[in-house]
Amino acid sequence: MDVQAIQGALKEAGFDGWLFCDFHNRDPIAYRVLGMDFGKFTSRRWFYYIPTQGEPVRLIHRVEPIKLDSLPGEKRFYLAWEQLHASLKEILGAPKKIAMQYSPLNNIPYVSMTDGGTVDLIRSFGHEIVSSADLVQIFEAVIDEAGYQSHIEASKKVYQIKDEAFQQIENALQSGKSVTEYEIQQFIVQRFDEEGMTCDGENPIVGVNDHPANPHFEPTEENTYTIKKGDTILIDLWARDKAEGSIWADITWCGFAGSNPPEEYVKIFFIDRDARKAGLAFIQDRFTKGEACYGWEVDDAVRNVIRDAGYGEYFIHRTGHSIGTEVHGNGVHIDNLETKEQRQLIPGICFSIEPGIYLEGKMAVRTEIDVFITLDSKVVVAGPEQEDLILLNV
Repeated sequence: MDVQAIQGALKEAGFDGWLFCDFHNRDPIAYRVLGMDFGKFTSRRWFYYIPTQGEPVRLIHRVEPIKLDSLPGEKRFYLAWEQLHASLKEILGAPKKIAMQYSPLNNIPYVSMTDGGTVDLIRSFGHEIVSSADLVQIFEAVIDEAGYQSHIEASKKVYQIKDEAFQQIENALQSGKSVTEYEIQQFIVQRFDEEGMTCDGENPIVGVNDHPANPHFEPTEENTYTIKKGDTILIDLWARDKAEGSIWADITWCGFAGSNPPEEYVKIFFIDRDARKAGLAFIQDRFTKGEACYGWEVDDAVRNVIRDAGYGEYFIHRTGHSIGTEVHGNGVHIDNLETKEQRQLIPGICFSIEPGIYLEGKMAVRTEIDVFITLDSKVVVAGPEQEDLILLNV
């Protein structure tokens, strides 16, 4: 944790300070930004205030006197709740503009970790509470060169295993053997482990026909379909290296068990593909021109393609999510549906673009790429982009 870097970002944002707080391990963002161990239980409230200028201040309960010892700054204690309130008021001083893990109207729920009562308390001292969302992105979601290289290596393996999974289906169907969605999913998980990777128990999606019309469908031994010739196929797989701090890769590809896919399936795939490409082109254009680019705008650029083709009501989720040391990270998301993502795409972030069209009871398509904004503002994609359906020779 770099206090000077945080203070510089606060000054640039026009904020007077950043107030971190936690109780019962409710705010993992605070622990990550501050470089603390989230695994150690927090039984009493603690506060850590970083002013734009001056020394940080630690406020902790006497029952947990060493809770913030890993952090720099003045150390103060409280015992009774009245003392807590009085100490906070004194530490924060005259009315200020203070960043907290809060989002007005819960527009960015991914960073809205501070409870309403604590926000009320700080406001009662006369302060204006502003969202730390942009700061969180800078200090948690920006990926350094080593992290980016771990993302590239993960992507290589994930793409390879994706190809192997489709080949497993093709081989089984060619030989007349029975193979299920669940068996292919477990094959992917096994391959992850063999390659030194993990999906942290959140298993891949392998779905045929109507199953992936549920975007988060997960095959089990009980619900699985046996894959057969003439099936539409969607595989969504994500993994990271097992090493601490590794960055995830997350892709989705679609295929067909045969050489003559249904006309409607082909149609919606190409609409979806073109929507994905429109999103990437929008980002590239903005960065080429040196113009700001916001998550909600990219979602619109993608969604409008699907909407204009008459399938808008069947695209039922955001366009993409932040990717980092968590597969769904805390940086900017590509979203103007579930939330209005008002954060800006900045150098050093990684995110998915993954539009989908879901025809309930029939079929579904989703095509997903991972996009990285390099530190010199180049827009790059890890791995190939799907241009056509994978057609299995069966």
